[in-house]
Amino acid sequence: MEYDVVVVGGGPAGLAAAIRLKQLAGERNKEVSVCVLEKGSEIGAHILSGAVMDPRAIDELLPDWKSPGAPITTLVTEDRFMFLTETGSLKTPGWMLPACFQNHGNYVISLGNLARWLGQQAEALGVEIFPGFAAAEVLYHEDGSVKGVATGDMGIGRDGRKTDSYAEGMELHAKYTFFAEGCRGNLGRQIEAKFSLRKEADPQVYGIGLKELWELKPEKHKAGLVVHTAGWPLDSKTYGGSFMYHMENNQVAVGYIVGLAYKNPYLSPYEEFQRYKTHPTIRGFFEGGKRIAYGARAIAAGGLQSLPKLTFPGGALIGDDAGFLNASRFKGSHCAIKSGALAAEAAFDALAAGRSKDELTAYPEAFQQSWLFDELYRARNFKPWMSKGLYTGTLMVGIDQVAFGGKAPWTLHHDHSDHESLKKKTEVEPIQYPKPDGVLTFDRLSSVFISNTNHSEDQPIHLTLKNPGVPVKVNLALYDAPEQRYCPAGVYEIMRDDDGANPRLQINAQNCVHCKTCDIKDPTQNIVWVTPEGGGGPNYPNM
Repeated sequence: MEYDVVVVGGGPAGLAAAIRLKQLAGERNKEVSVCVLEKGSEIGAHILSGAVMDPRAIDELLPDWKSPGAPITTLVTEDRFMFLTETGSLKTPGWMLPACFQNHGNYVISLGNLARWLGQQAEALGVEIFPGFAAAEVLYHEDGSVKGVATGDMGIGRDGRKTDSYAEGMELHAKYTFFAEGCRGNLGRQIEAKFSLRKEADPQVYGIGLKELWELKPEKHKAGLVVHTAGWPLDSKTYGGSFMYHMENNQVAVGYIVGLAYKNPYLSPYEEFQRYKTHPTIRGFFEGGKRIAYGARAIAAGGLQSLPKLTFPGGALIGDDAGFLNASRFKGSHCAIKSGALAAEAAFDALAAGRSKDELTAYPEAFQQSWLFDELYRARNFKPWMSKGLYTGTLMVGIDQVAFGGKAPWTLHHDHSDHESLKKKTEVEPIQYPKPDGVLTFDRLSSVFISNTNHSEDQPIHLTLKNPGVPVKVNLALYDAPEQRYCPAGVYEIMRDDDGANPRLQINAQNCVHCKTCDIKDPTQNIVWVTPEGGGGPNYPNM
């Protein structure tokens, strides 16, 4: 199948790019064919974010977004930022909050629902959208430029043989291909390696975000309330914190983010999230309420210093596939939309000039001149400062953001990758977590159940090992198998015989929520997440 532009990924970046291309085609009376591939069962099925949205980018993309009924309705009414100790809390006065923590004029939304709506707008403009089709391979021209992508074959059994339901994947060729797979994109990583796009960038650094959707008792709900916390249950040396966003209909999105540079292999981001909800200041919100959804996703938090080169012959990286996220504001959707629109404008001009498969240099040039660059520049020191610990980081971020307005005469850098940070098990104290009560706190498997995650069990395992001996010989021996704890879905288990002998790693791939944490945090980088059959994974309803 031949298109002018193929977009891999139906999130805010990919859909914004597709919409902008079609807008320009309509304005200038030109034909531009665009398709979007989405590995989820539908647009929005794999989208997970907080989310508080800055409407700046969508104001530019679709200025009349209110009229067609965009699911952007709940204005932020109050910001609360608290530091938690084990038994108490300290609320930061509003006048002390840096501008990056203030949300006046922003909206509490479901990013999944917004993606679904953006998909409808794209289709109305003539974009072809193929949900349930996972791009599994990058295709190249003989000169090395990107030719397009191929979707994965369906109906391959666990043994690698074709089953009765076999269907061959299809090739989609394009003059330009945009990779918008989200954080730690499988094909985006391959593109970065092939074209050395990270040669002049800092290592990317990540967090894992875990989220639940709750229905609260009406008297405990306040539409538009935004609550962030730092401190307990994490120690002061470990980056992380919580969010609680009060949506409409008595619903609240609550979540926890843990930076993946943490050092103790016994730390479990999932258990830290569950423990957070038991804090005296927090638990009252949820008492008498009902948990209705769960999910998890990695977050690219390196900022401006960690952005790779954005273009290569035949295409571009957009959204969180590149790392467009403002960690200081806990926001990325407006960054994703803007990056997609900028790339689309560069591609349209190239197509109008009769070009194809070259580098869209106008895209990074436009980014450099945009408000998005300015915003990320002001935020560039946030994550490096916070990696130095809660107290030092808070002080220095305050100085950076308040005294210098984000334009201090220095730029800090990330000097190592997250997988390099784990200490050996002999160097740390194990962490004992309380058992879940099934009311406020829950185990992993009951959480995976309400993420509506499903994979065909008779397909090759998409969580691959470069060396099958490493999980026991290295990870278990040195780190007590941290994959059992950093995975938020119970995918990895160390199994033993009845006498405790013969340890081996069991991979429960059907539980995978596609968060990519294992691909990031595995200390030997032995685990590689590859694309499973399209349509598998979570089916988030309102996340």
